Formats: sequence, structure tokens, C-alpha cells
Amino acid sequence: MMETTSKDWRYTVMPAVFTWLKESESGALEIDFDETKRQAASVLKAQGKGGSRFGGLVASGTLGENSYLSPEQRLALLKSLSDVAKEAEVPLISGAAAETKEELAKIIEGLAAVGVDTVMVMPPKTKAAPSDEEMYAYYALAAATAKKVGVTIMPYNNPDAAGYHALSTDLLRKLSALPEVVALKISTLDVSIIETLIVENKDLKILAGVDSVTVHAGLAGACGGITGVGTIFPKASITMQEHVLKGEWAEANKISQALNSISYLDAQPLLLEYLKLAMGIHHNDTEGGLRTYGKKLTQQQIDDVRARYFLAKERLELLDLAD
Repeated sequence: MMETTSKDWRYTVMPAVFTWLKESESGALEIDFDETKRQAASVLKAQGKGGSRFGGLVASGTLGENSYLSPEQRLALLKSLSDVAKEAEVPLISGAAAETKEELAKIIEGLAAVGVDTVMVMPPKTKAAPSDEEMYAYYALAAATAKKVGVTIMPYNNPDAAGYHALSTDLLRKLSALPEVVALKISTLDVSIIETLIVENKDLKILAGVDSVTVHAGLAGACGGITGVGTIFPKASITMQEHVLKGEWAEANKISQALNSISYLDAQPLLLEYLKLAMGIHHNDTEGGLRTYGKKLTQQQIDDVRARYFLAKERLELLDLAD
């Protein structure tokens, strides 16, 4: 399996990199393009024990820092990271969320123009849940726009931490048939959704999006995943995926258990703030890790993240996977 699919980015894990911020002379926060690029490039150089690497770069997804960025800031960030992705010869993946399908189409056009290859498309940001017909029309226009501008899309189901409308299994099945859809991203603790879809269509490509269930999602049929924790502990994350692809579940599970204390944070509403701080601790830059456009963490939350990070690091060191 590994030989035939190693060239296919969907069979890998991909790091969701953090947007690093700095204080400008006036004291306001602004994007630190150099540091963001440096960290992204460094993560893409990481290897698992089996010698494989991350197969894509996920930047400015749909949760986290970018929800506070202006469209101009966001596009400038992605333009700078498209250079990093090109150098590493991996696709650049970003996210799109909008209230209407017309707004969504504009966002996809903008992302394509700055070098994004695949767009993770969230359900409409509406108060009332759209019908399956409305939801399908929203994604169908996204697919048509993607075709026009030469990118692909990935419908993104994240009803838990993100609080977005859930995509029904029936709708996911229909969306997977659109030619511009290269994979489905399923970010939910309920991995039975993945199994249900795979039982009906063995060729379906599904990426898992919650770190705490990576192995379970692989067992259910996911071919790859997008990881926040893997940005902090890349060797562990890539090695775990190597075991998943070979069906070495006991080995994969050992790594999952070692990461458990920190993977837990990936399923929380403040996942960006928590994981960014953990990344800051990992790189001896706590101050940088606490700089965010998002919520300011309490001292209790900071202490909890710190304890979870060091517990994971200690467990990973025993497996020679802490870097």
C-alpha cells in the first residue's frame, strides 16, 4: 500500500501551521511573515522513523488565527507560504467559510490567485441550518469555481469544536462524487461516520481532522489526516501515520497514547490558543506562543497546557519521538 500511494499527499499527515505574530513599533500585533515561514519550512523537513515526510502544508485553515485576519492579511500570509510549499514540493491547503455561496466563490478565487492548491470548504456560516439542497448548491458552486480557477476542494465537516452545521452522511456521499472534490475532511470524535462512508465506497479519500482520534480514524478507513499537534511533534505524528498505513495498529496506538495529553487540546474550542502556546513552549518562545488575535488564556489554562505538553514530551522521549 505504501509504495503505490507514497506519491499521493492524501495518504500522509499534513501540519496545520500557526500564524506567528509580533508587536509592531506602535505595539499593535502584526503577522511575523519571516518566523511563520521559517517554522513552516522547518516542520516540512521533519521525517518519521520510516523516512517519510508531511505530504502537504495547511495554512490559515478555517479555525484559529485567520478568523481574525482581514482578507488582505490572509492572502498575503498564504502568498508567502506558497513559496515554502513549492520549495518542499507539497500542495498548499487552506480553508474557506462564508455565509453565501457567492461570497464563497470569491474567496476560492482569491485563494487560487495566491497559490493555494486545495481549499477546505466549511458549511455556510448561517444561523439557521441550510437544507441538504441548499448545502449541495453551496458546494456545487464551490466546485464549479474551483474548476474554473484550477484548484480542488475538500468539504470539511466539523460540527464539534467549530460549532459549524453538520454535513449529513448522505450529503457527504453526494459531495464526494463531484469531480473537483479530492477528499473529505472529517473532524469529529465520532469516527463511525468515516467507517459508514468507507463501507459503501472503499475508494473514498477521507482525511481525519482531530488529533485524539487519528489512529481510530485510520482504523475506520481514513487514508490521512491534518494535524495541529504534529506541528509541535512532527516526528511522532509522521511515524504514527507510517504505522497506520501499514496496519501496525499496536505501534500506532503506542504513539497515540504518548501524545494523548496534548492531542486532547485539539478537540477543544480554544485549540488554536492552546496548541500555539504548546508550540511556543517547545521552541522556548512562550511569549510568542501567547501572542494571538484570539482569546487571552488564563494562568490556569497556561499551566494546564504546560503540564500537558511536558507529559507528552516525556512519554515521546521513551519512544525516541520527542523532536
